[in-house]
Amino acid sequence: MTVSTRPARRRFAPLAKVAIAASAVTLLATYAPVPNLIGQIRALGELRVVTRVGPFSFYRGNDDTLAGPEYELARRFARELGVRLKIMPVASFADIYAAIDSGRAHLAAAALKVPAAPIPGIAFAVPYERVHEHLIYRQSESRPGSLADIGDGDLQVAAGSAHARTLVDASRRIPNLVWIENASTDTQALLDQVADGTIDYTIADSAEFALAHAVHPELRIAFDLPDTRALAWAVSARHREFLGQVSAYFARMRTSGELASILMRYYGRAERMDFVGPRDFLRQMQRRLPAYRKWFEQAAAASDENWRLLAAIAYQESRWEPRATSPTGAEGLMQLTPGTARESRVSDPNDPRENIFGGARYFKRVFDKIPAHVPEPDRTWFALAAYNIGFGHLEDARVLAQRAGRNPDSWQAVREFLPLLAQPRWYAQTQNGYARGWEPVRYVDNVRGYLDMLEWAWGPSTASLN
Repeated sequence: MTVSTRPARRRFAPLAKVAIAASAVTLLATYAPVPNLIGQIRALGELRVVTRVGPFSFYRGNDDTLAGPEYELARRFARELGVRLKIMPVASFADIYAAIDSGRAHLAAAALKVPAAPIPGIAFAVPYERVHEHLIYRQSESRPGSLADIGDGDLQVAAGSAHARTLVDASRRIPNLVWIENASTDTQALLDQVADGTIDYTIADSAEFALAHAVHPELRIAFDLPDTRALAWAVSARHREFLGQVSAYFARMRTSGELASILMRYYGRAERMDFVGPRDFLRQMQRRLPAYRKWFEQAAAASDENWRLLAAIAYQESRWEPRATSPTGAEGLMQLTPGTARESRVSDPNDPRENIFGGARYFKRVFDKIPAHVPEPDRTWFALAAYNIGFGHLEDARVLAQRAGRNPDSWQAVREFLPLLAQPRWYAQTQNGYARGWEPVRYVDNVRGYLDMLEWAWGPSTASLN
């Protein structure tokens, strides 16, 4: 039997309409607009920043601390918003833009160069820095005068980079221009390859070249490419209001001077890593060292160290200037960071005696981390390297050396692998990632030079390393 439901629908239709109307009123009464991106970030309690590991973005520095200009800028922005910062490192520029376009990240901070042609779905904030692009070659090779002169030379750039887009633009004027976009590397690694002759040319901006030239003085600029490139943060083009807030943040940072300070710290290469010659060193040994020698001796006795070694470390760190400060916040003769000062029970880093004793205690802790089976003087050289770059990065270099069949307990072997921590294909294999690995090599060489001069002046310690 079939039962018709038509009358029932007619009978209850008025009641249904009333119910729907009541529901609509309730929904309208409780409706709240979807918050803008800043509101979403604050509700989440987290600012998600996508970046790449590298010297001008984000990396782990000494004592496993996070560092890099983009990290510092993003940390301050998150603090202004009252939220925590979540760093999301990715492997390529394509991954960066995909994370922004998909909404997985709120902004991209990766030393991005604003391209001449728009990227779909991506908007850039006001630039915070401008850099020039150069064609880089090796000094021993012939110097091209323009991109048209490269011919069949091996020119490589990082895939998806602004340098690649520069070449695309140039190819419209130079139809025979040929290059390779390498998806497995970055500009710093390509500069290393130019230096060792693996490839002929690459393109680098002024900051990238300056960093590489400190390690590879044989690198040369063939010529400048036209125009400058602006560095800026990127956000989704859907969030124009957020873009304005990012630009306003940089305007405040520029006005306060904080932006210039951060850029100088990383782009200006303010670290004093150059070796000071014997004449200047001996002059300061007569003028400054006598005021602090007794404290170096006392601190060395308390930590079972050679006072000459502590004095050599202090000279490398501060030139024996008790009021010396660094852009990273390190202070005093031994250049103690706020973290190491706390660990070393130093309440006033500007007090020379306290700073020396704190530095000696910190060096002793670092030294004790080096395996006891490592022979001298290698154990001390390892400790000096760890004092400069951090124990974790030193261990990474030792692991790389061991994997390559070299002796991980030999400083001569490990010093060859420390600079590789700046190359993606090497630091990708490590636990602690990118590091400016050439710096501890220069640091140890410098301290050893100062130690030799101090032992020449006062004679070797009874526990001499040599």
